[in-house]
Amino acid sequence: MQVVQASGVASSPNPHGVRSQVLWNSDDVQAVMITIQPGQAMLSHITPVDVLFYGLEGEGTVEVGDETTPVGVDTLVFSPKGIPHRPANLEGTVPFRFLVIKTPHPRLAQTAR
Repeated sequence: MQVVQASGVASSPNPHGVRSQVLWNSDDVQAVMITIQPGQAMLSHITPVDVLFYGLEGEGTVEVGDETTPVGVDTLVFSPKGIPHRPANLEGTVPFRFLVIKTPHPRLAQTAR
């Protein structure tokens, strides 16, 4: 068994300017906890792998393609590979914290091209 305590994981720099903590990396999956402050949004981007967004704290939205849905605690949103997506906290008053699960690991998808 392996255990990761999120409070002990440093934030990783990213082009979105949000708090991003890589909690897990394996050949099959990557798990990242992201915190978006009120008024912030990530850049719309496309990943070469499937992405799951799971709400942990606060509320925000997730855009997938031309659809936008609210995301709160215990809400799961699936974004298929190759489709633009963007989490945001543009109207919230508290941080929006969520788990991002990418499968397979993006590094494998990049080497398979």
